[in-house]
Amino acid sequence: MNKKIEILKDQAITSKNIGFNEARTLFEAGTNHPFYLIAAASEIREHFKGKSVNLCGIVNAKSGLCAENCKFCAQSAHYRTDAPEYPMIGKDVILEKAKQAKAGGAHMFGIITSGTSVEDEREWNEIYDAIHGIADLGLKPCVSLGMLDRERAGKLKEAGLYRYHHNLETARTFFSNICTTHAYQQDIDTVLAAQGAGLSTCSGGIIGMGETMDQRIELAMTLKELKVDSVPMNILNPRPGTPLMDTAQLSPMELLITIAIYRFILPDKDIKLCGGKEHNLRQLLPLGIIAGCNSLMTGDYLTTPGRDPASDIEMIKDLGLEAILE
Repeated sequence: MNKKIEILKDQAITSKNIGFNEARTLFEAGTNHPFYLIAAASEIREHFKGKSVNLCGIVNAKSGLCAENCKFCAQSAHYRTDAPEYPMIGKDVILEKAKQAKAGGAHMFGIITSGTSVEDEREWNEIYDAIHGIADLGLKPCVSLGMLDRERAGKLKEAGLYRYHHNLETARTFFSNICTTHAYQQDIDTVLAAQGAGLSTCSGGIIGMGETMDQRIELAMTLKELKVDSVPMNILNPRPGTPLMDTAQLSPMELLITIAIYRFILPDKDIKLCGGKEHNLRQLLPLGIIAGCNSLMTGDYLTTPGRDPASDIEMIKDLGLEAILE
């Protein structure tokens, strides 16, 4: 089994092409030899990404009352949760949060809004102004604003946007178990619209919602086909009041094996460890980077607190790696 991992490691480095069945082999081998798989994934990460780990921060700029029924989400209007509800915050508040993120070491900053899409033109203008302001701070601006068409993507590009974020959340074959208020293809079309406008794209999902390992691999293959630049890996932290509130937690080792397989499938992409990392990986959190992640979301998440950015930078340095500080 170790030899199979070694062969597939060299294949990922030289051809960047690991197929579904090969990824399945990695899962089987990694289950028996997890640390060998993790070490191989670390070699792939270092080959393509060196010793650098980049940090990004976000702000929940518009919270709650979302019409979508995503079963993991505390901001859905379909469920009764304790998530905050408030309208779009102003540019000044967004930029203050961006300044805090930069002080904490972030090199990218994202504006996140709840809802299927942004409809109010006044909100769009506030977002355009905030994008300008984030860029002026020396940060790369990113937004996650729901569904997007090519025309609006072009306007975001003109405003100075660097990256558009839109998660697929899970595999196509599992999606109907998680959301029924929009089609999977709409999410893919949003990513394609952003790419068509020349924007960098960030798209990933949430691990641990009841999907199989085959479906995690399926999601990775879809992201590979879409040629996204960054893949955020969130881990379900069940929110009270949502349909997934009683979902069993995956073991840290299964999560690390999943991260490693993603690095094999997406060898040259940024793989970002995001929401739920502290809650689920617990004492093995640093191994999330060793297993293949070269990027971290730092600070607070949308409706839950995160880690002190200083702790993330300390962890990166303790691993002998370098946080990108711009």
